[in-house]
Formats: sequence, C-alpha cells, structure tokens
Amino acid sequence: QVQLMESGGGSVQPGGSLKLSCASSENIFFFNVMGWYRQTPGKERELVASINVGGVTNYGDSVKGRFTISRDGAKKTVYLQMNMLKPVDTAVYYCHARVASSTHWGQGTLVTVSS
Repeated sequence: QVQLMESGGGSVQPGGSLKLSCASSENIFFFNVMGWYRQTPGKERELVASINVGGVTNYGDSVKGRFTISRDGAKKTVYLQMNMLKPVDTAVYYCHARVASSTHWGQGTLVTVSS
C-alpha cells in the first residue's frame, strides 16, 4: 500500500518561506506524476504544483514564480519550496501521487500565513 507522509507545515509571517516534504513508501519514479494540492474550508482542492516522471513541472497560476517543486529519488521525497508566502496561501497542503488509474494522497499538513 502506497503511503505518502507530508511534513514541514507550520505558521509563518507574510513574505516568509516554508519547505514542505512528502516522503513516499515507494520509489517516486514508480508514479506518473507527483505533486501538491491545497484546500481551504468550503473550497475544492486545487493544484499547487506537480512534477511528472520525466521531470516536467506544472504550477498553479497563483504560485508561479514563488513556489518550486523538486524531488530526490534516493530519499523517495518530493519537496515544495514556498517563498514570498501570502495570507491567501493558508491551507492544508496535500501530497498527491498518481500511477495509471490509481491516485494516492497524504494526510495533509497545515500552512498558516499570518501576521
């Protein structure tokens, strides 16, 4: 069973930075794509960033230029570096992995951006 474990969430002031980690129980190159989504109460989960097996990245419009997704195959971990954080970035961030028709989610980590 695939397990994804997020870490790195917390509270930060506007303009600050955080780095999220998603540790996978499986080789990350097993997945077609891995990424990060976020969700706030009453809203649908939205794509933040993704990276496919070939290394091609994709970002949500609201985070382009501020967030960077990366990976370390040896550590079976995908990262999300978040810079210039804004209050609107406050959300629960979920790690996501997909292979063929199977989708897997982590339990989520809360990011709060507030002064």
